[in-house]
Amino acid sequence: MAKILVVDDEADLELLVKQKFRRKIRENEYEFVFACDGEDALLKIQENPDVDVVLSDINMPRMDGLTLLTHLKDNNPVLKAVVVSAYGDMQNIRMAMNRGAFDFVCKPVDFADLDITIEKTVNYVREMQATLRAIKENNILKMYVDENVLNFMTHKEFENSLLKNEVLEATVMFIDICGFTAITEQTPANEVVQLLNGLFDKMVKEIIAQGGHVDKFMGDAIMAVYRGDYHLDRAVDTALAIRDQLSKQDLIKAGEHSYKAEISIGINSGEMISGNIGSASLKRLDYTVIGDTVNTAQRLQSVAKAGQIIISEEVYEKVKESFKCEKIGEAMLKNKTKPAIIYEVVE
Repeated sequence: MAKILVVDDEADLELLVKQKFRRKIRENEYEFVFACDGEDALLKIQENPDVDVVLSDINMPRMDGLTLLTHLKDNNPVLKAVVVSAYGDMQNIRMAMNRGAFDFVCKPVDFADLDITIEKTVNYVREMQATLRAIKENNILKMYVDENVLNFMTHKEFENSLLKNEVLEATVMFIDICGFTAITEQTPANEVVQLLNGLFDKMVKEIIAQGGHVDKFMGDAIMAVYRGDYHLDRAVDTALAIRDQLSKQDLIKAGEHSYKAEISIGINSGEMISGNIGSASLKRLDYTVIGDTVNTAQRLQSVAKAGQIIISEEVYEKVKESFKCEKIGEAMLKNKTKPAIIYEVVE
């Protein structure tokens, strides 16, 4: 059974949650604990150390949800939080993710989507818990590993940073905002940031709507990852939705200049490694995906022109019955010895 802490100052939310999840509560799949703000939540976590997932609003009295996120790892290193808030703008989403949120759900809540999000988060927590148990219970290590290493492995700092590395089947998508560099050279910095965040906001909402995860922002580009059922189809649906939305958008005024927002997209699907990548010395680690599948997606985006969604021939064979695609031909991708045959997703 998963224990879920709901943190929100709306008095009627407790009744609504109990109604919407009554079947899973009755079948002992979920147990809910409720708190009215961040300070109350920390007390509830101390009283319920077996809490797996926290669902937290942002705007609350005494301690808000963003502040709460910074305290969660001090209480339980494997506890994961999902922010559930009406403040779904780009700034709040990025602040929540930077402070350790696992996902973000916008109000008004789609409870079917929230159920899927909770299930995904619980599964992730269970994997982390299993990994920690395996390390602690594997007494064979004591026969072969230096005592200092063992002391480190049982230290809370290790538990805080440990994430399970795995090989998985997933889809990765790179979205680049075309011609944005020219705007940065002609527009004041504050306007550039405001414009970029506004465009990112539109894209992120489409990514989240299709169950994707924003892996990182890279300058004026986004890297998104899709896992689970139909991950490739969901990524392509996202790309088409973003392109369609931006094509209908009016010209953007940037100082004395006008700017037509366009994107180029590369999508690739296949096996990749998911893990905590970075520098332990700097204490800067990113939970991300790496591998040839990821590199190829970025290179497909690099050859895409404005408005194009580019895929490989292998991906085309997987989606040709669901989406209309047109063959472009051969293209040389960086660090590839042979030219690749590429396709454009049309609709």
